[in-house]
Amino acid sequence: MKKFVSTILLLLIPIYLFQAQNKALIDSLKYELEHIKTGDSIKVNILINLNKNLKYSKPDEAKAYALKGIEISNRINHKFGIAACNMQIGDYYLNKSENDSALHYYAIAKRNFQDISYTRGLIFINHATSIVKETSGDLDEAIAITKDNLKLIEETEDDDDPSKIKFLGSHHDALSIRYAEKGNYKIALKEALKALEYFEKAKDSRRAGALEQIGIIQSTQKNYEEAIKYYKQAAEIYEKEHQEWSLTYVNTSLGSSYKKLDDYFSAEKHYALAIKYANEFEDKFALSYAITGLAELEMENENYAKAEAYFQEVKTIAEEENYKLNLSNALHGLSKIAYENKNYATALKYSDGAIALAKPNDALAYLKRFYPYRATILQAQKNYKEAIVYLNAYQEVNDSLYSITKTQQIEELKTIYETEKKEQQIALQETEIDLLEKKGEINTLYIILLGFGLLLALIGFYALRQKLKRSKTEKEKLNLELDFKKKELTTHALHLAKKNEVLENLKQQAKNFKASENSQKGYNQLIRTINFDLKDDNNWENFSRYFEQVHTGFNSKVKQKFPDVTPNELRLMALLKMNLSSKEIANILNISHEGIKKARYRLRKKLGITTEDSLQDLVLNL
Repeated sequence: MKKFVSTILLLLIPIYLFQAQNKALIDSLKYELEHIKTGDSIKVNILINLNKNLKYSKPDEAKAYALKGIEISNRINHKFGIAACNMQIGDYYLNKSENDSALHYYAIAKRNFQDISYTRGLIFINHATSIVKETSGDLDEAIAITKDNLKLIEETEDDDDPSKIKFLGSHHDALSIRYAEKGNYKIALKEALKALEYFEKAKDSRRAGALEQIGIIQSTQKNYEEAIKYYKQAAEIYEKEHQEWSLTYVNTSLGSSYKKLDDYFSAEKHYALAIKYANEFEDKFALSYAITGLAELEMENENYAKAEAYFQEVKTIAEEENYKLNLSNALHGLSKIAYENKNYATALKYSDGAIALAKPNDALAYLKRFYPYRATILQAQKNYKEAIVYLNAYQEVNDSLYSITKTQQIEELKTIYETEKKEQQIALQETEIDLLEKKGEINTLYIILLGFGLLLALIGFYALRQKLKRSKTEKEKLNLELDFKKKELTTHALHLAKKNEVLENLKQQAKNFKASENSQKGYNQLIRTINFDLKDDNNWENFSRYFEQVHTGFNSKVKQKFPDVTPNELRLMALLKMNLSSKEIANILNISHEGIKKARYRLRKKLGITTEDSLQDLVLNL
């Protein structure tokens, strides 16, 4: 079983979901938060990042940072901060399965994202809401929200933005999981393959999740060898990307598939790996499932003492964490062991507990296993009358499951039919649009020609031709001038970079020569000359003049939008606007590569953008 985990923080910061905690980064953020004296909006960004890095390892501490972020954001009316931090609190409650609280905070976040017209935020809030609906059992509503979100992504996200491909992949992956839960495996597989296609196109590590989902679907269809193939591909990516958290679940799935193929050695190996990772990440849910797998494996090998120890361990975890269905599984396992030991009274007691937990949760698949086994225990006690009652109950459950399966198959066929029908309608509409566009082009051309003929009659063909010729010539001249200025700007920038690089090398050589030849006065003069040339602003003034001619109004836009930007930071933004490499920028500004990194980091903080937002994209769009 896959654990539901919200992925909505794609919006704000780089994704570290399922990755090892970066302690150095967390310590750095905490230090910065403690010592920063100005800039409340910067504090909010730091709090958002701290929440992100701690939300799984230390959720309560992460929640405290988000609450602090809400407090500061409300005080300074920072809408984005209010929305982002409320979204993080919503995530906290979602991961605790407190869905009403999660929806409350998501609603606040959504209102604030709407106030600032931040569509991407709305996309993630909708996605989070669909997860709440899914975990609440309302799969149809979850699917409907996800489909609407897909339309929103298609309509609002830029085709050139790599995030769009990732968004599409994650939404198709979510649809696959939900259709699989509804038993619509053909549609689920189709959606999983779509997700995989998008993730591979984006070179996104979440393709591992899509591969794992395909493995789960194959496993439900009892195609265990195919399932193992996909699980292994997923595990390989998880290992490469250091997503140890996900290795817990995929190894449990591998163990179960190998067990179905009677490869007990491989099954035990993967269950043991799953337990190792679950313990490392303190994931009790995953741990209980992996240990249950080991217990069932020992049962099949008739190692009842070991199996009982494992089931007792699962029972303890499930009772502490209130995992009702996991607990019912453990009690059923203990019932089977007691039966094998001919301790029928104990077997019956455990069976009672297992059924009592499964019934109110409508866990028909569990009851299908529990009822006939209880009948077997009763028969061993020669209580045939009550045994028949449970055999009849088993038959009713079996019939219900059969009916559900048939309903799911009919629904699946209906969904496939409706999908294909919609696709045909879309294709037909596109054809009609093409025909209308062509017809419109013909009508437009006819009108233009008619108007053109009348115009020629009024002002004369010659005058018009001359005017068009002059316009074309002037346009070509302007384009040539702009191209020339762009070439001049690029040449000047590269010249600056090369000049500074050469001067820096000469300076170093002069220092080395001074050390060996002891001609101090002459070499000191040479170094002073080079230093003067390195700091000469005339070249930069020429560059600035060319830059303003090519990118008219850039400097004034930056100063208007970000009044606190310094002249040096404005220089850096101008060079980023030209799409120059970090090395070229470092040479032009005469600073080290590390200096460029620090300058970009300081600029990010001043512009109030997170580490996921592209500084380059922001500058290019100004």
